Amino acid sequence: MKILFIHADFIEYEARKKAIKSAEEVAKGKEKDRMEECLVAFTAVEKVDETNPKGAAKKAFDEIKKISAEVAAKNIMLYPYAHLSPDLSKPEQAVEVMKETEKLLKEAKYHVKRAPFGWYKSFNIACKGHPLSELSSTLAPDGEAEGEKAESDKEALGSIKADAEIVSEALKAEEKLKSHWYIMDVDGKLVEVNDFDFSNHVKLKKFAFYEKDKDRTNVCEPLHIALMKKLELLDYEPASDSGNMRYYPKGRLIKKLLEEYVTDKVVEYGGVELETPIMYDMKHPTLEKYLHKFPARQYQIASDKKTFFLRFAACFGQFLIAHDAVISYKHLPLKLYELTRYSFRREQRGELCGVRRLRAFTMPDVHALCADLEQAKEEYKIRFQLCMDVLKGCGIEPKDYEMGLRVTKEFYEQNKSLITGLAKKLGKPILVEMWDDRKFYFILKYELNFVDSVDKAAALSTDQIDVENGERYDMNFTDKDGKKKHPVVLHCSPSGAIERVIYTLLELQGEKIMKGQVPEFPLWLAPTQVRLIPVSPEKHLEKCNELAKEIFGERIRVDVDDNSESIGKRVRQAEKEWVPYILVVGDEELKADKFKARVRGKKDAVDMSKAELIKEIKEKTKEFPFKPLPLPQLLSKRPQFQTMN
Repeated sequence: MKILFIHADFIEYEARKKAIKSAEEVAKGKEKDRMEECLVAFTAVEKVDETNPKGAAKKAFDEIKKISAEVAAKNIMLYPYAHLSPDLSKPEQAVEVMKETEKLLKEAKYHVKRAPFGWYKSFNIACKGHPLSELSSTLAPDGEAEGEKAESDKEALGSIKADAEIVSEALKAEEKLKSHWYIMDVDGKLVEVNDFDFSNHVKLKKFAFYEKDKDRTNVCEPLHIALMKKLELLDYEPASDSGNMRYYPKGRLIKKLLEEYVTDKVVEYGGVELETPIMYDMKHPTLEKYLHKFPARQYQIASDKKTFFLRFAACFGQFLIAHDAVISYKHLPLKLYELTRYSFRREQRGELCGVRRLRAFTMPDVHALCADLEQAKEEYKIRFQLCMDVLKGCGIEPKDYEMGLRVTKEFYEQNKSLITGLAKKLGKPILVEMWDDRKFYFILKYELNFVDSVDKAAALSTDQIDVENGERYDMNFTDKDGKKKHPVVLHCSPSGAIERVIYTLLELQGEKIMKGQVPEFPLWLAPTQVRLIPVSPEKHLEKCNELAKEIFGERIRVDVDDNSESIGKRVRQAEKEWVPYILVVGDEELKADKFKARVRGKKDAVDMSKAELIKEIKEKTKEFPFKPLPLPQLLSKRPQFQTMN
């Protein structure tokens, strides 16, 4: 079920014409209704809700109760709204869920009205306009549909037929794995999770119990989903498989800049860039073994009487290249890098959510082939700093994420200084999952995780010490003694999936909005860095275009709002788009070459010349990549891509 909540001064509607034959009957004279001071729940009941209608209604009731408490509303308007989902339930099931939700609300002493189902209705609504006045949620009932159950049964069989999904032995092992959970403080002391004092570490507590419970299903919709649509960045693609997204020009620009930035940092670190195929033969002897060591679900494709899987990381291609390469100990650590566009994991449907968890994603993947464990441990420290630096450049600080570290008991006992050193460098306690035995190909792995607005965690940067795949893929290097040896392999994504970075940035800004603060992108990622607003488009547009050309010549993204609305309205529009610098340009400004610049995050306008503006922006963005505007410079020339603002 999907619900769009609007906290409204009022809503009024009129049922005009039946949209479906089974539309609810409306008594004559009751076609119109109105409710004042209310929470409007625009609701789309989905096919998944048919598995448990009462459960779906209970989830809707709980969510409405929660949101109504946050906005202090006791009047509720339930409004069926099919446009929220491409996967609607049958009408009779939808009415059943709506009626049950209405019943639960009335029993809880809410004043409830329900708009009729199955009608074309006209409506007027006045949204209150505070930070909580527009919210959305995606709810899934407890229980699963018969079709999904059947698919789950196929997974359990581990079939490799083209129409079924393979489930790796590692994935099965992960589900059954018994772990010991600790919090490690910055001095290296281990405390069992249930005994740790989380009073000053609220997000770490949420992360720790999220990891322990291993529940990835979504109950509420996180903040970034509404923001990615409102800002015209990206959205779901209903014509594709779930977890595959469409990017609009502004979103594609941000993604492209992040891709280039992370790649530049890896190349600076010493990464050797490669490109490899996106699909591989499931019966390749080496790959078949590796599939069962990697905890991920695969997409499969049948071709030429073979079954292929879509890669879920760059490991396969890089390892096969390394197998064929002539490598000396002098070349180590050898750092092989690819930005995979795309990697694929067939995440379970209930786990998919915005750009937090996808089935197709962009993964920077840098492996290091090391001569031995000692070299691997030294390289591991260097890469940990790389990960922290990359996230910081993207606008994500250590205070914004929590660290989870997974390790075998034996490796921990033998390498305490390495592990405590990571916690000390991070500067705050970390979550440790310790295994008695090794079930996977790695002996140590960390992830830097962001905990979002609905208390779900998502991994960003990660690195692993792999002690199996050097031998499994028969990767060799010639050592000092002339003998062939297998390398120890490090697996690192310095930022995590690029989509996860976008998700984190939007969630962080959503949190600021909830606190009444001003949201913003890092300046180098802002789709428009400077907006010029001519006082009179007829009189000042030509000069604005000349000024824009000069500013753009300094590698700054600048556009011009040449629309005919009032100055105030155009300024507000720029603020809605999170434009960092807004300059109103009239006769006085052009004559003096001084502008009252509205700088995002500052209360008062700042006097600034063109030269001062350029200098300030270039100083703040000098270490980052640049791309031109993703849209025409004149706002009047731009189409609207996202209609659900």
